[in-house]
Amino acid sequence: MEVQAPVEFRHFEPGDEAAFRELNEAWITRHFVMEEKDREVLDDPVTHILQPGGALLMAVQGGVAIGTCALLAMEEGTFEVAKMTVAERCRGLGIGKQLLTHVIEYARGNGAKRLYLETNSVVANAVHVYESLGFRHLPPERVHPSPYTRSNVYMELLLM
Repeated sequence: MEVQAPVEFRHFEPGDEAAFRELNEAWITRHFVMEEKDREVLDDPVTHILQPGGALLMAVQGGVAIGTCALLAMEEGTFEVAKMTVAERCRGLGIGKQLLTHVIEYARGNGAKRLYLETNSVVANAVHVYESLGFRHLPPERVHPSPYTRSNVYMELLLM
């Protein structure tokens, strides 16, 4: 049996752009189609995520990026959890839940009061991970207009 290197969680670094794009393109094209907003964010995560005050965390194993999750700055005290994925070969090992736990703690430590996310019911395992960490489904009247046609599940986690 091969011993796996431990998974480390760290912030996005220069040079992570290709892995961020590839990891996200893989899950998006597996279930959906790439949309204009996907291309915009994946083509330039520094401009569209980091510069406006967001964050991007990476899950790395043996020096290889195997997962990613972004926090997009919204209104004061709120971030959107976005572009969260784990490489297909690494799914089912709890890495996504660990990554999201790090993202939540990072947001909390940086003064966030609320996390928001959009996803699709097709990715039921992801919805289950969100629910298991305390995210709750939003009623339609509290949903932000989405730039993604695929979004049909909207959730939040209050961090106060």
